[in-house]
Amino acid sequence: MKSRTIAIAGGGAAGFFAAIAAANANPRAQVVLFEKSPELLSKVTLSGGGRCNVTHHCFDVPRLLLNYPRGARELNGPYRRFQPRDTVEWFESRGVPLKVESDGRMFPVTDSSSSIVNCLRKEAEEAGVRVFTRRGLCAFQPGAQGFALRLTDGTAFEAERLLLATGGNKATAGYSLAASVGHTIEAPVPSLFTFTIEDSTLRDLAGISMPDAQITAPAQRLAQKGPLLITHWGLSGPAALKLSAWGAREFAGCEYTFDILVSWQRGPRDVFAAQLADCRKRHPRRVVVGGGVLEAPARLWEWLCRRAEIPADRQWAQLSKAGENRLLEEIYACRLSVNGKSLYKDEFVTCGGVRLSEVDFRTMESKRCPGLHFAGELLDVDAVTGGFNFQAAWTSGWIAGRAMAGAE
Repeated sequence: MKSRTIAIAGGGAAGFFAAIAAANANPRAQVVLFEKSPELLSKVTLSGGGRCNVTHHCFDVPRLLLNYPRGARELNGPYRRFQPRDTVEWFESRGVPLKVESDGRMFPVTDSSSSIVNCLRKEAEEAGVRVFTRRGLCAFQPGAQGFALRLTDGTAFEAERLLLATGGNKATAGYSLAASVGHTIEAPVPSLFTFTIEDSTLRDLAGISMPDAQITAPAQRLAQKGPLLITHWGLSGPAALKLSAWGAREFAGCEYTFDILVSWQRGPRDVFAAQLADCRKRHPRRVVVGGGVLEAPARLWEWLCRRAEIPADRQWAQLSKAGENRLLEEIYACRLSVNGKSLYKDEFVTCGGVRLSEVDFRTMESKRCPGLHFAGELLDVDAVTGGFNFQAAWTSGWIAGRAMAGAE
């Protein structure tokens, strides 16, 4: 395998994994990684509350792809070559065993992201990757022999192959760099955010979690199921986060002002209506706000009753059919108005980036500029929370690195 110079812009998960893959696939290659900030692998360090949600325990590719609002079709081929099972084997063979949590998320058994960071840095060093911080890529020019790079510290560099793995936030230079050689950039907007709801009565319920709810955005024709958490600013939890990911573009388009319907109770509405009727029959003198029907904290049940305009002293025997219907509506289609979004912890994920039809996912190479490759969140690929975004970074970096090294 011939010697070649490979430059990688971006010192995150995708960039490091690509650098290691390239250097291991072609020991004669000169692999150089440039990171504009002082810190390497910063998102890896912060993710999962400092534990690093490395991947997800899902080894069935069709099921795995269901977690990607954007990029699922394109990732089908790459995931047939390098998927979560391969990620687990990669880290464990290098002395970093992973564990599975009840929801399928996978973390290092140390519960510390430093285990992942140290492993990647050690592997890069042993593979001979040269790493530079405070030195990012600000421009490049394609030529007959490769690329002439201009770096943020004023220096120049030449490489036969170039990888852009600069991440997906709006401040990244990757978008303008890709656009400079003819790539289309799908407008970047946030994904994985929580919903701000300015309702003081709802905020009084902060801390209540319903394990099996459904949240629907009727105007956008989107719905997601799962645990739902009431916070001091609105709604969070897996159901809200998944909805934010699937509706990222639609919600940005309406400036994060839209209505949602919450079903606090899963299961057929008529079955629950029968339970209400049974409660009326068995406990006619018990007050409705006393609960005993919905499996929910008392505060939430009382709040639903108030929204249904049921007086605090109303007994089950006195509950009218109209009152019962209002209560059912609040339980199964509680309408709330969203008027903003909030970042979910430290996990910033972007919907948008380099248009996928302009990239060959067999090699992650540009169809516009030969020798230029992409990996990670710079692409218009994103997933719901749970380790799926990191998996896309590992896979795209691995394929790009090997392709740049001449192993594919």
